[in-house]
Amino acid sequence: MQYRIKNTKKTGRFTIILPASKSINNRLLVISALSKGKIQLNNISESDDSQIMNSVLNSENKVKDAGHAGTVMRFLTAYYAIQPGEIILTGSERMKSRPIEKLVDALRLIGAKIEYIEKIGFPPLAITGRELSGGKICIDSGISSQYISALMMIGSSLENGIEIKLKGDTISSSYIDLTLGLLKKAGVKAQRIDKTINIKKSEFNTLKMSVEADWSSASYWFSMVGLSEELEIVLPGLDELSLQGDAEIRHIFSDLGVQSVFTNEGLILTPGKQEINSFEYDFRDNPDMVQTFIPYCIAKDIPFYFSGCQSLRIKETDRVFALATELKKFGVNLHYSRDGENISWDGKSKPDWTKPIAIDTYDDHRMALGMAPLCIMTGELQINEPAVVSKSYPNFWKDMRKAGFSITEV
Repeated sequence: MQYRIKNTKKTGRFTIILPASKSINNRLLVISALSKGKIQLNNISESDDSQIMNSVLNSENKVKDAGHAGTVMRFLTAYYAIQPGEIILTGSERMKSRPIEKLVDALRLIGAKIEYIEKIGFPPLAITGRELSGGKICIDSGISSQYISALMMIGSSLENGIEIKLKGDTISSSYIDLTLGLLKKAGVKAQRIDKTINIKKSEFNTLKMSVEADWSSASYWFSMVGLSEELEIVLPGLDELSLQGDAEIRHIFSDLGVQSVFTNEGLILTPGKQEINSFEYDFRDNPDMVQTFIPYCIAKDIPFYFSGCQSLRIKETDRVFALATELKKFGVNLHYSRDGENISWDGKSKPDWTKPIAIDTYDDHRMALGMAPLCIMTGELQINEPAVVSKSYPNFWKDMRKAGFSITEV
């Protein structure tokens, strides 16, 4: 299936109801399961990843399928390591190529029984759950913050809690802090001091917790407002003091041509003045936003140098390769290091917005979401396999129509 998106140049103010944060949602689903029902959730995310997490946690089948969902695979590897019984945790073909060895090694150090069924270091896994005493773990924090979050969430259920020493340069640190903040709200005794995280054996509080709107999904509307220079968008449900690391986009975009202000209606986005002519940023804590900012900066003719992008190589697809390939269709040459840690554009290879372009999405929701705003530059853009957005933002195309864009199936 393909969608043809046309920019109708409709102006006005539009209210968009963002999806609930799947990052918060999937953490809270695991925390709720560990609490044995003491913690109840409101505003559950409708994203594919969250629906998969909920389904797997409630499934009585021995084989648990995480599909494409990285948080489901990583979080539930730790979760099922302390649940009685034997299960098999598997996923899609792409998931079977995403590494999990560092997490498995860490769990084995505290007594977990986990075996590889196919390729060593990768799913699927055979997990025999048992009581674990906990203790001290040292783990490389430069691969995936989801490993650390998975260990943190089971910490309060271990007799001796868990102490996690982070080794190397930590990536996506904001997601570790998100997990820490949610655990504290749930009543867990937890703290992080520099590169050491301590989670004490704790009793969960009895309470209701609500899943706030998703700042990652908000980023695409920042992009559309900045590129159109005519739209005004109202986003209810975002927390000004959010634990989500991607809330930082509000401040980044203020220099890149989008102003935002919190009101009783929600966060209001309006076109603003572009304050800078080149952009350098370390996305180590916000890697999911790279696919928003690269197309945006190219469209605004802002040369950039982005670091901290290495984790993009092991996401839903190799996002560095995917971005470079798709932007090449416009005549843009991205430069990047072999490991993907650095990505840059010097502004010399100017995009041609006059050519009809079809964007491939590589089974990756953020390729569709991040590239869609470019229809404002081209007037018309084709997105192949547009249904991939359901992984995090199921109503995205409906919301684009609401904001005045024409979207038809071709």
